[in-house]
Amino acid sequence: MAPVPYYVVAGPSEYLAITGWKIRDIKLAKKALILPGQRYVRVVVSPVNYTFEVQAMSAEKLPFLLPTVFTIGPKVDDDESLVLYAKLMSPHDMNSNHVNDLVQGIIEGETRVLAASMTMEEIFKGTKEFKREVYDKVQLELNQFGLIIYNANVKQLVDVPGHEYFSYLGQKTQMEAANQAKIDVSEARMKGEIGAKLRQGQTTQNAAKIDAETKIIATQRTGEGKKEEIKVQSEVKIFENQKEADVAKANATLMAQKAGWAQSAQLAEVEAKKTVAIREAELQSEVEKKNAISRTEKLRAELLSKATVEYDIKVQEANRNLYNNQKEADALLYEKQKQAEATKAEAEASFYARQQEADADVYAKKKEAEGIVALAQAQGFYLSTLLKSLDGNYSALRDYMMINTGVYQEMARINANAVQGLQPKISVWSSGLSGAGLEGGSGSGGSLKDIAEVYSMLPPLMKTVHEQTGMLPPTWLGTLTNTDSTA
Repeated sequence: MAPVPYYVVAGPSEYLAITGWKIRDIKLAKKALILPGQRYVRVVVSPVNYTFEVQAMSAEKLPFLLPTVFTIGPKVDDDESLVLYAKLMSPHDMNSNHVNDLVQGIIEGETRVLAASMTMEEIFKGTKEFKREVYDKVQLELNQFGLIIYNANVKQLVDVPGHEYFSYLGQKTQMEAANQAKIDVSEARMKGEIGAKLRQGQTTQNAAKIDAETKIIATQRTGEGKKEEIKVQSEVKIFENQKEADVAKANATLMAQKAGWAQSAQLAEVEAKKTVAIREAELQSEVEKKNAISRTEKLRAELLSKATVEYDIKVQEANRNLYNNQKEADALLYEKQKQAEATKAEAEASFYARQQEADADVYAKKKEAEGIVALAQAQGFYLSTLLKSLDGNYSALRDYMMINTGVYQEMARINANAVQGLQPKISVWSSGLSGAGLEGGSGSGGSLKDIAEVYSMLPPLMKTVHEQTGMLPPTWLGTLTNTDSTA
């Protein structure tokens, strides 16, 4: 029975990933007609929560636990991400251990790398920035699987057992808050007590002030009555006295005016004299100052002129010495340069001469070698021609070459020179035995003859040795006499 096409509809949180006949890669659809030669799987796109406790270590090598909750799922609004997710993750359930280990590995790895580059204080104070960095880095890794982080929640940092950094930090904060609260309470109590005392003092002060003001007003009223009475009496008395004073005053004024006029006349006269003296002294002081300034300027000009002349002389002498030294140094430098150039030229000439000699030697050796090669080639051709003429007889060729080069004559000359002036003693002897004297026997005559010949050779041999070397034979062998016979 042939396969029959069938219609498939995906759920609200699903997509159909279809592959097979007439589909190049993967086709995503919410509903589709599955033809023969095609396969499909349901891809669930619902996000899943992953809860981990990431153990990380800060830049100070302080370990801590970071509880995290990530809500991760496929990118439903991006077709390429859905296709990538369908390719890589569709065989696994989002709640499976495979996906859980994958997400946990990415989160732990990125969190540990980021925590290792930050101090504990930076992580603790910049929780939002730390969360954002973790979110961005994890999202970058999840993009290659077609996943997106819908939500990321980083909980409060927790101490690793045996490392109570946050506990101690919390205790420090609590103690600081408690101490600050005690300080605030003490300050409030101090302000309350001071305020109460201040209010009591102000009340007492105000009461005393009011009592004093009341007494003053009463006294004022009594005094005002007496004052009015005395005032009237005083006015009468004052009027009387005023009249008397006016008379006395008129008299005194007249006398004072007279004395003042006389004093003014005397003061005017004295002031005129003193003014003239003061003006004369001021003019004399100015004259003295002008004279002192004039003498100072004259002395300064004389000293400055002398110093300027001496300075110019010193400068000229220094310039002259500097010029002479420079010229001497330039002359010495020029001489050294010329000497160096001469030495260099001499070395180059010597090098060139040696190079020419070496080239000549090389050329002579080369020509000598070429001559030897040519001579060897000629001798080889000569020997080859001689050998062919002698039908390949090497012995005949050797004898010819030795005769032709005078080897035999040279050997004879060398031998003659060797024995020249030696006066050698030459001894010639014979056994004197004939063959017939010892041929009497049948089988032993030949052997006795040989022995007799050897024995007959001994006397002349020993005599010859004695004459040539001066050595005598041993006594057991025989002794030599003046005759030719043996003892």
